[in-house]
Amino acid sequence: RNLLDMDTFSKSDPGGWWDRAGGTARAQHGMARQPSSAPLSAVVVLFVQGSGSSEWKEFGRTEVIDNTLNPDFVRKFVLDYYFEEKQNLRFDPLGSHDAVLGAQDFLGQAFVALGEVIGSQRGRLERALTGVPGKRCGTILLLAEELSNCRDIVTMQLCANKLDKKDFFGKSDPFLVFYRSNEDGTFTICHKTEVVKNTLNPVWQPFTIPVRALCNGDYDRTVKIDVYDWDRDGSHDFIGEFATSYRELSRAQSQFTVYEVGQGARAGGRGAPHTGADPPLRPQVLNPRKKCKKKKYVNSGTVTLLSFSVESEFTFVDYIRGGTQLNFTVAIDFTASNGMPSQPTSLHYASPYQLSAYALALKAVGEIIQDYDSDKLFPAYGFGAKLPPDGKISHQFPLNNNADNPSCAGIEGVLESYLQSLRTVQLYGPTNFAPVINQVAGAAAQVTDGSQYHVLLIITDGVISDMLQTKEAIVTASALPMSIIIVGVGPAEFEAMEELDGDEVRVSSRGRYAERDIVQFVPFRDYVDDSGNQVLSMARLAKDVLAEIPEQLLSYMKTRDIKPRRADP
Repeated sequence: RNLLDMDTFSKSDPGGWWDRAGGTARAQHGMARQPSSAPLSAVVVLFVQGSGSSEWKEFGRTEVIDNTLNPDFVRKFVLDYYFEEKQNLRFDPLGSHDAVLGAQDFLGQAFVALGEVIGSQRGRLERALTGVPGKRCGTILLLAEELSNCRDIVTMQLCANKLDKKDFFGKSDPFLVFYRSNEDGTFTICHKTEVVKNTLNPVWQPFTIPVRALCNGDYDRTVKIDVYDWDRDGSHDFIGEFATSYRELSRAQSQFTVYEVGQGARAGGRGAPHTGADPPLRPQVLNPRKKCKKKKYVNSGTVTLLSFSVESEFTFVDYIRGGTQLNFTVAIDFTASNGMPSQPTSLHYASPYQLSAYALALKAVGEIIQDYDSDKLFPAYGFGAKLPPDGKISHQFPLNNNADNPSCAGIEGVLESYLQSLRTVQLYGPTNFAPVINQVAGAAAQVTDGSQYHVLLIITDGVISDMLQTKEAIVTASALPMSIIIVGVGPAEFEAMEELDGDEVRVSSRGRYAERDIVQFVPFRDYVDDSGNQVLSMARLAKDVLAEIPEQLLSYMKTRDIKPRRADP
């Protein structure tokens, strides 16, 4: 809009375009022009940046629109949208007076994260074009729309029969882990069932999952399912695996279908749906590792799809476009077990060349969530330190030293306050989570109409000291619009944290069970890149810890029957 007219005899002829993950979008934008005596043909080139990479790759180009300073572009581009990833986009307007866009002029540049567009009011974002010294290059207007097939929600139920016995003193405690396949051949966890204790013939509860989470709207994309035996210490025993697809599952909506646990029993590693003409299949259940080691190995059991249904529901993007804000709060561990911050062995130590593990975790999560918070003000707390001047121990002190307003401006403001606190407080102990969880829960309880959703990030290095109080706080918070992310840094064993992550066994306290699974725990060491690439480490961490947030938000809205506000056109 309002592009600078730099052609001598004609108006600029701009090209523009826009991209959207998981949906479609249109963009209008303007650009600067060099004086000429012929109409200028222009194109905007969209570049995308891979997760954890600094390399830009061209994704597409707009059509050319001639002789106007306020073009409306028609071409739409479709991209996969992942809330849990930082999806950086770059728009480069180029112009030429050659019919084939030979010698091109650089006309400006705009950088934007896809999450910024999704998180902006009504999914509409205007960004200035820059890069031409001394010139106003105009603006680009981006509009994001969601594809309709991303609204489908699947409800399914599975059971298993004659699974391998893994526990010495009892039977197995089986659970299933679902993985969505990615374009690069890797897999991302998208769902875990509950654990069914002490049985080789489990029947899991029905569960719902968005089609987007299961296969990202691609009905033929591989869905891999692993079967595990649950262990309290988190070292779960592998039983077997199988692969299928959304399309194969959906064909069995009115049929009784059995899939193999194992690879390679059928082409593509998929179990074939039962057609209904013959009795239900009872194929071998294979564990590839055991099959290689034991010549007489036959199977590890079977998994049966009992039911499968699909319905359309509101999506995460519907609520964000309707004005729901994500309020991000940080809580950082200041206990003495982290080591003296001035020493290179400390987990809080930040060298001139790289950030500490705490700072990396904060940036990885915060830089994505901030795109969905309009004011970019984030409350930040520390716990487990002695505060000046009297040395009082605190488990929820504001990092900016302002008890009345603990909010910091942006993620950089949180980092600055964190580093300042390291210089002024004394690391001490113990490691208590309940105070800061209750603090955020109190804020979440003030607005429960769906317009606000709170995400608390706790970064810690050690074993929790107030487990009973923390469980009680989580059970209470599970009825509120909030989620909790816990990132463990350092070499400590984090067995107790697995108890708080309700993926497998729902958290309970004094006979009460958590209403929803709202906690996600990961040890940061599992995501550290071996080559020392901190950008890649942050991308890996964010991808896993944030993947459950959209579903957790939707579970709150659904249990409260809260519908998204209608976005103004």
